[in-house]
Amino acid sequence: MENFIKKPITKEQILPLCKNYEIDQILASIFVRRGITEGKDILYYLEDDFRFTHQPFLLPNMEDAVERILQAKDEEEKVLIFGDSDVDGITSTAILYNQLKNMGIETYWKVPCGDEPYGLTIDAVKEYAQKDVSLIITVDCGISCFDEVAFANKNGIDVIITDHHNPQEKLPEAILIIDPKIEESTYPFKDISGAAVAFKLASALRYSSTDFYSSEIAIFDITEDLQNKSYLIKCLKIKNNVKIKEISEVIEIGKTSIYDLKFPQFLQSTMIYAWDAKNTKDILRQIFGSSIDFNIYDLHSQVEKLIPSIKNKSLFELQEKSLLTKYQVEEKSRINTIYNIYISFCRAIYISKYPELYKEERYDLQLVALSSLADIMPMKNENRIFVKKGIESIKKDGPRPGLAELFVELGISTPGYENLNSLEMSWKINPVLNSTGRLGHPDIAVKLLLSEDSKERVILAKAVINLNEERKNLVLETAYRVQEKAKESIAEHQNKLCLVVDSSIKQGLTGLFANKLMSDFNLPAIAITFSDDICIGSIRSKGSLIATDLLNSFGDFFINHGGHNFAAGFSFERSKLDAFLQGIKERLPQIAANSGEAQIIIDAEIPSQYFTPEVFDMINIFEPYGSENPELTFLTKSANLFEAEVKGQKLPYSLKMNFNMGKVKVPAMLWNQGERLNNDIIINHNYDIIYKISKNYFRGNTTNQFEIIKI
Repeated sequence: MENFIKKPITKEQILPLCKNYEIDQILASIFVRRGITEGKDILYYLEDDFRFTHQPFLLPNMEDAVERILQAKDEEEKVLIFGDSDVDGITSTAILYNQLKNMGIETYWKVPCGDEPYGLTIDAVKEYAQKDVSLIITVDCGISCFDEVAFANKNGIDVIITDHHNPQEKLPEAILIIDPKIEESTYPFKDISGAAVAFKLASALRYSSTDFYSSEIAIFDITEDLQNKSYLIKCLKIKNNVKIKEISEVIEIGKTSIYDLKFPQFLQSTMIYAWDAKNTKDILRQIFGSSIDFNIYDLHSQVEKLIPSIKNKSLFELQEKSLLTKYQVEEKSRINTIYNIYISFCRAIYISKYPELYKEERYDLQLVALSSLADIMPMKNENRIFVKKGIESIKKDGPRPGLAELFVELGISTPGYENLNSLEMSWKINPVLNSTGRLGHPDIAVKLLLSEDSKERVILAKAVINLNEERKNLVLETAYRVQEKAKESIAEHQNKLCLVVDSSIKQGLTGLFANKLMSDFNLPAIAITFSDDICIGSIRSKGSLIATDLLNSFGDFFINHGGHNFAAGFSFERSKLDAFLQGIKERLPQIAANSGEAQIIIDAEIPSQYFTPEVFDMINIFEPYGSENPELTFLTKSANLFEAEVKGQKLPYSLKMNFNMGKVKVPAMLWNQGERLNNDIIINHNYDIIYKISKNYFRGNTTNQFEIIKI
């Protein structure tokens, strides 16, 4: 059982996690091996309350963007939503278009179709200027559209950019930019999708229709220090659920005059909340006399009407049970506890008083979940909650219009959608939606998500499925056509790389084609095609080759390039093709040779005698799987195989197996290796197995099972 890595860890690393977060040693060991050791990270695995997402108004320029859109509504302006052609852009467009339409704003939308380039174009600005559009909002693009924004400005059109891509040192001259990655941003988590940014804007717009919007709230707290004969006053000012100012003052009994203090002015013209208003007022009268009176509202009595669980609980008790304190997200303090209770209070009011807005939010989260997985956002921090809540909404509310029809066509309309998870979303739904953009028809997917006609949605869902079939066939046909060229390329590149240049590769399919080459030859792969005088390409990588590092080593060679460690895209002038090909060959010494079978990372070793069914509960903890959070992988040595049979109707057959795991028997699947039965796999023998844990859903029954990676 070579080719696996089990990182050594110590009890000293594990036990503090067990104690602090009340988890068992297996779970703690997995966290340690994955580098998840800080409370602020563990929080997003053990908790899934939506309040742990970050407030929309923490994003830069959010309040100004809301005000500009409200102005557009008041003045009956026409607005264009301009998105991208991939899943992230399609879902971003649908989210924001629906929100503006629901607000009664006359709104258009556009995504690049056919051979139109990525991002806002001057032609698009011209087209919608003729339709009297006076505000353009970009989604999932715009941060690099300098000339296009300048052209819009010259034509009297304001541009709001919402994006999540890395900005350049200089920014376009849009009236407002909402991007968690711009320099001025203090947003707590940078790696959210473009649709998540659009969702935050839609959420802020929904919030603007509530009683809370734009009003300043003050939280006031006073505590006595008997030893020093003084009182400590803390005041926190909140606007749109975001902390904006805070002061702290000490009052020495008999020495401090109210005229020496800042808090009376700080509290002026704000609604003041205290946890216990009566007690707070009594203390203030004792200090300053009955002539001093503040209009303070009692938070405790108001909150317990909506959140009964806090009834008869002291602030000290609630502070001790604060999850944000438990996970070390913030320091333990009374004022922070009151603030977090206030945020929960506002959330409870929002859900109960504005059910239609809450329903729109849940439907939006279905699309944010898809975008977060499709755009390979790291499955940590609030991305985990976006995906969890999106899938939860599909299961509880049913898929939103458009997705519902697509699910039927895909055959995943099982009762309750109980088997729907992040892997299903990533492998069954996203590639289908993505195919529309890859073949130049992303508008079909947008229409599917926006249409109010159920019959039209069925037709559009079938069209999306047909495009996906066309996409699969094109990739297979092209792969077959250039197979010999691909093999020759591998030899030319010292068996380290596969590089294919071919005009028959469709422009939108270079990434999928590179991925197919990588899968076929177990090597990093580059696919390049042509669009007039431009070379357009994609790289898919594995092992030690970082795709973006390879491209960055070419300096300013490209028209544009970017991506992730193992998936990137690029374009350059066709006249530079020979120079690029030569440059790749010159860099071959820095590329490690393929070492054969990839090493498997083990999360935990579980002896069979200690295995319990509760291990399968960890699926719920680590879901959603995705970037930076792969499926759990376990090792068990000397597991007894007591049953096995070949399954399948065509080659390659698979093996259905059963293992004795101490006190329990666990079914397992070994895919596509049925021929091993009675050869090197024999019933009633013991085997070392590396496996993933999963759940099998069949005819309403759920069964825990192993998926064998190596035996």
